[in-house]
Amino acid sequence: MNSQDTVELKLVEVYSAPLDKYSFGQSLQKIDSRDLNEFQGQTLADLLQQRSGLFLRQYGAGMLASLTMRGTSAGHNAVFWNGIPINSPSLGQADFSILPVGGFDEATIHYGSSGALYGTDAIGGAIHLNNKSTFNKGHQTRVASTVGSFGRWNQLVEYGYSNGFYSSRSRVYRNTSKNNFKFRNLARAGSPEERQNNAAIEQIGAIQDLAWNIGANQQLSTSIWWNQTDRQIQPVMGSNDKDRQEDRNFRAVLDYNKFTTSAIWNIKTGVVLDQLQFNNSINKTSQFLLSSDIDWTISEKLKSKSGLRFNHVIGNLSSYEATEDRLELYQSINFLPSPSLSFSVNLRQMIFNGDFAPFTPSIGSEWTFFKNNKSTLSTHSSLSKSFKIPTLNDRFWVPGGNPDLESEESISAEIGLIHVFDNKRFFISSQINIYNMWVDNWIIWLPRGNFWSPENIREVRNQGLEYFITAKKTFNLTQLEFNGSYNWTLATILNTISENDRSEGNQLPYTPFHKAQGNLRLTHKTNTAFINGYWVGERYINTDNISSVAAYGILDIGFSKSLTFISKVKASVGFQVNNITNNDYQVLRLRAMPGRNYLINFNLSL
Repeated sequence: MNSQDTVELKLVEVYSAPLDKYSFGQSLQKIDSRDLNEFQGQTLADLLQQRSGLFLRQYGAGMLASLTMRGTSAGHNAVFWNGIPINSPSLGQADFSILPVGGFDEATIHYGSSGALYGTDAIGGAIHLNNKSTFNKGHQTRVASTVGSFGRWNQLVEYGYSNGFYSSRSRVYRNTSKNNFKFRNLARAGSPEERQNNAAIEQIGAIQDLAWNIGANQQLSTSIWWNQTDRQIQPVMGSNDKDRQEDRNFRAVLDYNKFTTSAIWNIKTGVVLDQLQFNNSINKTSQFLLSSDIDWTISEKLKSKSGLRFNHVIGNLSSYEATEDRLELYQSINFLPSPSLSFSVNLRQMIFNGDFAPFTPSIGSEWTFFKNNKSTLSTHSSLSKSFKIPTLNDRFWVPGGNPDLESEESISAEIGLIHVFDNKRFFISSQINIYNMWVDNWIIWLPRGNFWSPENIREVRNQGLEYFITAKKTFNLTQLEFNGSYNWTLATILNTISENDRSEGNQLPYTPFHKAQGNLRLTHKTNTAFINGYWVGERYINTDNISSVAAYGILDIGFSKSLTFISKVKASVGFQVNNITNNDYQVLRLRAMPGRNYLINFNLSL
């Protein structure tokens, strides 16, 4: 290889393509690393519910948790781990309650329609989880442990070694909880206080990350994640059901990157094996993925990314067996006519089993129209199309599957304004987004005689507002920081599906109009204290919008202290009280949630 065609890179970490590179006009939020540390051993559902403006439909503490983003359904949000999709091809969604925070190092939320960037399911948005390995760090060891109310005990042990050529990191974890909290049973006369039963959880897992620098311009990396979750399924109030669910998940990805002066070439292959056993029913799905793309800088003002992705899907479920091949071609272009103005154009076409999914283009722009030495004002806008192909269950479930279903389609537009002020001792950033989305061919299951069957029958309009704020004030060795968000969501049903249907013009079930969240953090030297609160508005139970679940607010407080024993041994200890007001609330109707509870965590690294 001619030396003029290569780049001498001092690689200190495993390369991963920046998610925001071709996302001009759209909003991405990276979860703070401190939040990831504080939620070690807990679920991604807990973290997002408590520290973001997103709403998750939780069927109880540690039970099934599905995400709704911008008023869309659980299956309208794509989830990726190190760039490979991990939504279940049979259910079309991910269960955020079995994604432990200790299973990844970075989490990023992509708000809004992003099918042109990521493919199927990304109508409402996408969640990206990534592992991050480093080079030239020598030996590193970390032990994290959390104990808490209702039999909670979370443990993680991690060891890594890296030099300039090779990087390895191994993690094992175990998370358990009895979930035997007290609650008021609203399904019984007098609403007596009872203790929750049949809700225990045990989760174990292991992660292996490896990476190699192959010469000055090539890198090979791989991650393997095995996760096993055994759960008793918490019954609804008034029920004595003793259901049990076991989830087995294996995920592996291999990346090869080659760097030149003007381009980065990536080849990715991965496998996702999922098994779900509910009582005596076993359902298995497998995904085998191969993709390749080239991201090159044509000039200072023009950048381009071209690629293809192939995914072979196998479903072996209790009522059917099916296979599917998905081929996607995609093209992204960035045009930067000036330092203050930029545009992105993204195009994607999927073919699944010989059928064309809807062609999905998007265009976005960002414009910084005011800037001085302290303040910046910028605006962004985008127009995009997304899609979701019918799930395997939608098409092949026996009885009731409908192989003639069409893909769900959406058209989305958004505009936003960002203001940043920074005079070194005080920093504030605020952003407001307004969006409008139309979803057609929405798939719903309807009774058809003795069984249910899905149809492309619903039309929905989603519109809303998102507001984000971050403020920091520094006083010598003390820093005060506030992070907050507010989401207003209107998800309106536009049509009726029968003569007796009275849902037209109503809000989608379990979609709150309002959610607000805020985190206030005070740091002095090695001591940190925080107050976190979030409020969720009422949610309608059915499409008739007659009955609803009451709004609720939760307040948490915590304290942590960092310690250094010797130069290379660091530790931290923390104490946290969740739901300090002991609020009695439900996320979903008749699904009990815990009252006041406590956590003590300890971390040691060397």
